[in-house]
Amino acid sequence: MSGPISLEPGGAEQDTLALRLADVRPRRRRPRWALDDSTLAIRLPLRGPDEDAVSRLAADLADRIGPAVHPYEVAALLEAEGLTAGTIKERYGHPDLFSLAAALYERVPRTFPEPARGPDPWRPDTVRCLLRGVLFALPGLAYLLTAPLWDAGAHASALIVAGLVSWAWGQALGHRAHLRMVAGRREAALTLLAGAPAGAVLATAAGAVSGGVGPVTLVVAAQSLYLAAAGVLLVLARERLLLAALTPLVAGAAVLPWWEPGEAARAGLPALALLATLAVTGRVLWSALAANPASGAAASGSAASGVVRPSPLRSLPYGLFGLAAGVLVLLEGRREPYAVIVLTVSMGPAEWLLYRYRGLSVAALRAAATPAGFLLRSAGILGLCLAAYVLPLWPAALLTGAAPDALLTLAAVLWTALLLQAFGAAWPSALVCLATAAGAGTVTLLDAPPGPGAALALSCGAAALCLTGCALWRLGRPAPHA
Repeated sequence: MSGPISLEPGGAEQDTLALRLADVRPRRRRPRWALDDSTLAIRLPLRGPDEDAVSRLAADLADRIGPAVHPYEVAALLEAEGLTAGTIKERYGHPDLFSLAAALYERVPRTFPEPARGPDPWRPDTVRCLLRGVLFALPGLAYLLTAPLWDAGAHASALIVAGLVSWAWGQALGHRAHLRMVAGRREAALTLLAGAPAGAVLATAAGAVSGGVGPVTLVVAAQSLYLAAAGVLLVLARERLLLAALTPLVAGAAVLPWWEPGEAARAGLPALALLATLAVTGRVLWSALAANPASGAAASGSAASGVVRPSPLRSLPYGLFGLAAGVLVLLEGRREPYAVIVLTVSMGPAEWLLYRYRGLSVAALRAAATPAGFLLRSAGILGLCLAAYVLPLWPAALLTGAAPDALLTLAAVLWTALLLQAFGAAWPSALVCLATAAGAGTVTLLDAPPGPGAALALSCGAAALCLTGCALWRLGRPAPHA
């Protein structure tokens, strides 16, 4: 300013003040509907959200906005996309991030897609299961080779008693070893190292008592040692090593239809197979014992003792089931020996179906919406797996000349009992199988009506129905499969 401003009334400043007062006077706002396009273009701060831009953004992000359960999730998504406050105001016309997120949340309908299905944890190893079925039957070739060397008929009772003891002991020991496997492979190997020799000694003593001391004791001891060693390899999943150890036995039996190997080969090949099995078992145990021991409370058993150091009573029902199953198979074998071979080989597919049942049940649990719906699906899966195991045995029984009724009902009993055991319901299967074996065995020993064959078929049929009902009651609920 070059000089003082005159403040006299009526001066130039009075006009200026008057103009200013008129300019700041509140004006009457025109309604929004009266605003023309030019006014909208000039008055940018008063425009609303750009609906087209918001719609395009909603379409682009619909797959990620749909599963949101709150607008805040959409806000987090927009932040992750790099939208700034300035971009939100200029491009979409919303005052802030949360306003735009709320608009997108309301615009996109809710969708909750199923999560990606992971790999089946119960997918069975087909080759391993079939191999185990073959390995259950291969030891029978030893009796075929050595039959001319000793009177098998006169000493059959010793072999049967020793076999039943070995079977029962092996079932209980295998269960206990699997429980110890939770603590580590070394702990399971220690259990097998202590239990397998004890089982072989017990079975040999039982066979010697029933058959008398003599040359047959050596055969009983060899059978018991093999069953104990084979059980160790099967528990530790070394089936291929067991098959390799039995190669001499398989080779000797394969040439019998065309060539007489002689007494030395008949006795030597089974002995060589036994020594190879024992050597492989020792090597596998040594390797397992070299693993790092369980640390802390798990190793001492002070914590989680019910899992790491289980009571022997927990394995008792598995041993009783092994004894009952052995008696039932023996009763069938007295009438139809070839049917027992078929049943033994079928244990491999039976194990495969146990895995499939668990995998299908998990899939049914994901698909079912109500407990009743899951029960129906579970019943269908149980029937499907049981039929898939039992029905192929029908033509096998006809080919061997065996009566299908006893073989099929016995197979149904064994499979449903193994299914219950796989879910920890060991006592129902053990008690039902023991009662079945006692009833059929009593009728066979007394030669009472309706006869051994009919008694076995009727007893196993009733047991199969009972075990199937128990399986539906226990496994038709979601909890065991969760």
